[in-house]
Amino acid sequence: MVAKLATTLRVKAATARSLAARGVLEPQDAQGFIDPRLAALRPPTGLAGMTKAVTRIADAVLKGETIGVFGDYDVDGVTTAALLTSFLRGSGATVAVAVARRDAGYGFTPAAATDFADRNCHIIVTGDCGTSDLEAIRTANARGLEVIIVDHHTVPSAVDSHPAYALVNPFRHDSTFPFRGMASVGLMFYVAAALRTELRARDWYASRPMPDVRDLLDLVALGTIADLVPLTAENRILTSLGLRRLQTRARPGIAALLGVANVKVDSLIDSRTVGWKLGPRINAPGRLGAAEPSLSLLLADAETAGARAEALEAMNTERREIQGKVVDEAIARLDAEGAGDPGAAIVIAGEGWAPGVVGIVAAKLVERYGRPAFVIGVDPVTGLGRGSARTTAGVDLYKTLTAAKGHLDRYGGHAAAAGFTIQAGSIDALREALGDAVAISHPHLAQGSGPVGVPAIEIDAEVRLNDIDERLAQELADLGPFGQANPNPMLVARDVRVTSVRRVGTDNAHLKLSIEDDQHVVRHAIGWRLGDREVAIGDRLDLAFVPKISTYQGRTSAELELSDLAPTA
Repeated sequence: MVAKLATTLRVKAATARSLAARGVLEPQDAQGFIDPRLAALRPPTGLAGMTKAVTRIADAVLKGETIGVFGDYDVDGVTTAALLTSFLRGSGATVAVAVARRDAGYGFTPAAATDFADRNCHIIVTGDCGTSDLEAIRTANARGLEVIIVDHHTVPSAVDSHPAYALVNPFRHDSTFPFRGMASVGLMFYVAAALRTELRARDWYASRPMPDVRDLLDLVALGTIADLVPLTAENRILTSLGLRRLQTRARPGIAALLGVANVKVDSLIDSRTVGWKLGPRINAPGRLGAAEPSLSLLLADAETAGARAEALEAMNTERREIQGKVVDEAIARLDAEGAGDPGAAIVIAGEGWAPGVVGIVAAKLVERYGRPAFVIGVDPVTGLGRGSARTTAGVDLYKTLTAAKGHLDRYGGHAAAAGFTIQAGSIDALREALGDAVAISHPHLAQGSGPVGVPAIEIDAEVRLNDIDERLAQELADLGPFGQANPNPMLVARDVRVTSVRRVGTDNAHLKLSIEDDQHVVRHAIGWRLGDREVAIGDRLDLAFVPKISTYQGRTSAELELSDLAPTA
């Protein structure tokens, strides 16, 4: 099968093995994997609530009703709101848009519903929230507004009794759409595409321009990658095409943000750029309080984009400083209290910890300790704790929180990320309940088992140094975008000899090597954050790496980007 793929596609054997490792075994499937097309998207007919939602929004457009659009405060929520707002305004509709404030609580709130009513809206469309926000929906209904929910969080209640006018959520029990992993911004893209079809059928565009939904794909890529949903199926198609759109820098706000993030004009914009450069900056305002500056940036024109991007950069700097202090305090406490073993689940709280950074802190703790982490910022005045959770080792956070829901005021999210509120007096009980739940579902993480260590690296193919060239690097790059459920193809080269060693970067954090094999083939390698490894000239090593194209002084070459190294057995 691998030989057939390599021959038919005219790719290297390592590329064919990497495709096979992803379950892509037939040449025709491989072609679609390497070159995704919008035409390959499956129709949204199985998404329960879609037809009802689109019909009502189209009615509002034709009647000239004001449409309220509301998004959550993270990247998925903000891009979802920006996408629908851009499409509706491009179609000539009247829109009132808002995004959540972290200090007002999670998701769609009664106060937000009241505000839309006061702004003379007739309907409200929420993105990345609303499924669990029943009180806010009832508040809107009491003011005569109909609420349409577009969300991807777990549905906690029976759909038949849900107060929303329409609920578009792949986790509805009656949804037959074959893929449940879409972010809300991807679902909203489907809504916009279906709405355009509906409006065109009603001759709405006979006297006005019809927006091109492909122009919205940059927002889809941003929200999908940042929300850590699996980059497979529909997500992979939308994200791949969205990254191409991002590469054009056509949206003024994104172009300006790339500028303040020091992403060069000729640099490749990939999932790493979104994850490390764009996502954190778009998230920063929402983490500090109000996400409205991020929404304004995404909707900005060329004249205002620069100033708005600079504002986000300043907020991101502030966010990093706050986050660093909380991470240091959390690690110091965990190491002092647990002697290096935090138990099956990490549950840690701190008075005054900013609720907006606890999610990032949780991710840092997961990375350090290899356990699911639940980090809570407690308001010292009210005693209310706002928590965020991140996971590892296949622990489903939503199911885990459900097992401990008796100690929570409120919770929501999905398997990989979740949020909750809790009274300070219930935190100790929550710690015990979550520890028990994780220990039962994943006994190897139970207290007393010691640190879990570095997860094993899954290898796609073994290669020799003379197999590693720019062609291979490009072929493997074409298997992206990489992220959840579609990691970078990982290769291994065995028994190579180190010919030079350098440590570079701040505090010598990174490791640069030159290596050669017994045929005297020479390659260069970089190990980010591997500067503390003991390596000497003459050592024989096995290297796990991703080949990358490196450009230096106008010359390109294939370089090994190391994930790990070990002495050859």
